[in-house]
Amino acid sequence: MAYVAIADRDHVLHDPETFIRKYIWSQDHKVIAIQYSVTAIAIGLVALGMSVLMRLQLGFPHAFSLIAPNNYYQFITMHGMIMVIYLLTALFLGGFGNYLIPLMCGARDMVFPYMNMLSYWVYLLAVLVLVAGFFIPGGPTGAGWTLYPPQSVLPGTPGSSWGIIFMLVSLGIFIVAFTMGGLNYVTTVLQARCRGMTLMRMPLSVWGIFMATVLGLLAFPALLVGAVMMTLDSLLGTSFFLPAVVSMGQPPTHSGGSPLLFQHLFWFFGHPEVYIVALPAFGIVSDLLSTHARRHIFGYRMMVWAILAIGCLSFVVWAHHMYVSGMNPYFGFFFATTTLIIAVPTAIKVYNWVLTLWRGDIHLTVPMLFAIGFIFTFVNGGLTGLFLGNVTVDVPLSATYFVVAHFHMVMGVSPILVVFGAIYHWYPKITGRMLNDTLGRIHFWLTFLGTYAIYLPMHYLGILGVPRRYYAFGGTEFLPESVQSVNAAITISALFVAAVQLVFLFNLIWSLSKGKPAGGNPWRATTLEWQTPDTPPKHGNWGPKLPVVHRWAYDYSVPGAKEDFIPQNQPPDALTPAGREQEPAS
Repeated sequence: MAYVAIADRDHVLHDPETFIRKYIWSQDHKVIAIQYSVTAIAIGLVALGMSVLMRLQLGFPHAFSLIAPNNYYQFITMHGMIMVIYLLTALFLGGFGNYLIPLMCGARDMVFPYMNMLSYWVYLLAVLVLVAGFFIPGGPTGAGWTLYPPQSVLPGTPGSSWGIIFMLVSLGIFIVAFTMGGLNYVTTVLQARCRGMTLMRMPLSVWGIFMATVLGLLAFPALLVGAVMMTLDSLLGTSFFLPAVVSMGQPPTHSGGSPLLFQHLFWFFGHPEVYIVALPAFGIVSDLLSTHARRHIFGYRMMVWAILAIGCLSFVVWAHHMYVSGMNPYFGFFFATTTLIIAVPTAIKVYNWVLTLWRGDIHLTVPMLFAIGFIFTFVNGGLTGLFLGNVTVDVPLSATYFVVAHFHMVMGVSPILVVFGAIYHWYPKITGRMLNDTLGRIHFWLTFLGTYAIYLPMHYLGILGVPRRYYAFGGTEFLPESVQSVNAAITISALFVAAVQLVFLFNLIWSLSKGKPAGGNPWRATTLEWQTPDTPPKHGNWGPKLPVVHRWAYDYSVPGAKEDFIPQNQPPDALTPAGREQEPAS
């Protein structure tokens, strides 16, 4: 109890007193989370605009003089890198991780608030360096978002001089920001949980963010090393990745490098990156489903172990992205096998989500619609992943639109649906107001159906052998005439889906002042963030006294309870006439 008193006294003494300390150089995890989220969404909208330009070229070739071949390849590169790294990773960990971990764990803030503040500003610097690439001679790099050498640093590739340097420096700065934030997330989960919050009572959102952070701390160094080595190849003439290659008729200036080494470094980061995005989405979806189905999460312990298993296995499947690189067939067999094995804990999670819904009191709120939409989309994308995990099927499909469709369903549409669902779910806690329900439903249905109109036809294009990353197809004889018609239809769908996001942005801004007051717990949820004394939570989160946790996070529809939910901080003697603990031993 003495520790709590000291923490409370420190909390009072360190309240921010000026506008700058409260909202600009803030050390409050909630403000930092909003800063991360606004910056990530802003740069994500830039990437969305570039995807629209790419689709215009593919759907209506050469109709827009703005989209030259060099620009097209620069758009591909920047779109992919922004969406995967600067939007999804930053939003799930910097945004939701910052906001939810202290509140869900019953802490006053992150363990290292000053370092948390620095992590955001370093992230912002990384974004600004990335955007600066648009304004330098030659523009940003057009090497593709995987940045494969030797193409990325040789003349003839757009942005092969300063463009690639700005990209690599930006990635290095981002990794520094992630490391500062990641150490905060892990340490806060392990050291700053409130009394009674055991690891097996933590919400699955925290588990997903925690494991994703551990993956990032282990995987991002591989990308950092690759970025540093490629920068040296480009600026100092070293040959880590560049063999003796004749470029533009000029004699070789490098020798002895291995382009495959970069591919291994990139994908050793790149495949865990899939789960750095997916695991927080898995956790958040679990919480949304349980809350809005009014039913405990099915198989909680199994879900936790599945998150841990997915995290560990994600480090032994990276080379399934490299089947066409000419690897030994025995290695192909190994990586195909581990790819199938990692599908097992992922499938367990899907089964448990469905069984959570089974016989639940399902409320089709907007967050629930997005959560169910995620399940459909993730299963769809996962099934096509089984095709690509097989060596003999992947080789003919790897350079086609089949991969584009699979990747976007799993890493594009699925996590973005979770992002939307999470914002609709926690917006009342962040602002004290509800988002407009009608606009939310319009946003969901048009986005959900529109994305299927974009990516399902791409599977057809891939099976026909339509190559990806091409600026134009010209008179390619093996492609039927239907390809261009399908591309035009996909482009129209993409324009429609992009326009629909304006409904979401309008809802976010309009509801800040016009939204219906939310109250403290509009969803009647059990987790700690909904039990704070103030909504939105004030600095320090909990007022004079930290909460004490008495049960797990999913006590919904408990037999004998007064209501259909029991908050985590409600004492056991208030549960039922017998006062018994309701937590299942699953």
